[in-house]
Amino acid sequence: MGELAEKIKELPPDLQQEVEDFVLFLIERHKRNPGKKLRQDWAGGLRDYRGQYTSLDLQKKSLEWRGD
Repeated sequence: MGELAEKIKELPPDLQQEVEDFVLFLIERHKRNPGKKLRQDWAGGLRDYRGQYTSLDLQKKSLEWRGD
């Protein structure tokens, strides 16, 4: 953390203020949403394709369907 503080000290005052504002934003965001529960509602959604594809094929296909 000392290394980060040193880097921040090298910034001009207006950018130091921007860093502080961003850190405060991150703290508030974390307080409001400390973590999301892992959703499992998709489980079994590709069951119909079990005979057509291997698990790796399904992984690739699901990325295609999602647009990734």
